[in-house]
Amino acid sequence: MRGSFNGLIYRSWAVGGGGWLRGLDATAQKAKVYYASLTGIGCESMPHPPLGDPPVPSINVGDKAPPFQATLQDGSTFDSASLLGRKSLVLFFYPKDGTPVCTQQACAFRDAYAQFVGADVEVVGVSSDSPESHQRFAARHSLPFPIISDSRGALRRLFGVPRALGIFPGRVTYVIDKEGVVRMAYNATLAAEPHVRKALEAVAAATQ
Repeated sequence: MRGSFNGLIYRSWAVGGGGWLRGLDATAQKAKVYYASLTGIGCESMPHPPLGDPPVPSINVGDKAPPFQATLQDGSTFDSASLLGRKSLVLFFYPKDGTPVCTQQACAFRDAYAQFVGADVEVVGVSSDSPESHQRFAARHSLPFPIISDSRGALRRLFGVPRALGIFPGRVTYVIDKEGVVRMAYNATLAAEPHVRKALEAVAAATQ
């Protein structure tokens, strides 16, 4: 992938002038197709971010997680502040409902859900899909945890979730302890189960 992608960049650069921009746009389109072949996310679901978007600082381990409120699939509001002093939070951002890796990841969190609950941890998923899409996704796979509808990407920007290849929605899992401190930030776009395994390890470490 790397050599092929770099080759596309080089050919785009070699065109020069306005052709360079057209070539770069073609490169982005080919990257979308390649990413879609790996994730099952259709290209039409992955608009290119507007040029000139300001860089967003990422939330790192040891940082205080920003408080937020967001809409869940049942229309209710999730308030992160309500967990302070009571429960830890596993917040996992994923690209899109129903796609192969996202389904594997959600089902892996489902299968380990009892372990999280036993450790006083709330598990919450986040993607830009609508509440209705989340309802169908959760019903189809018997997902026991709430899912946030981040349709405008406000929560992704708040946490500084990076984009895959600078274009596509990233897959990042955060573990936030009862004091609101980030204990883990795991970024792996094409991985599913490792997000759950590493989150369990971080939860266990935080309680020692």
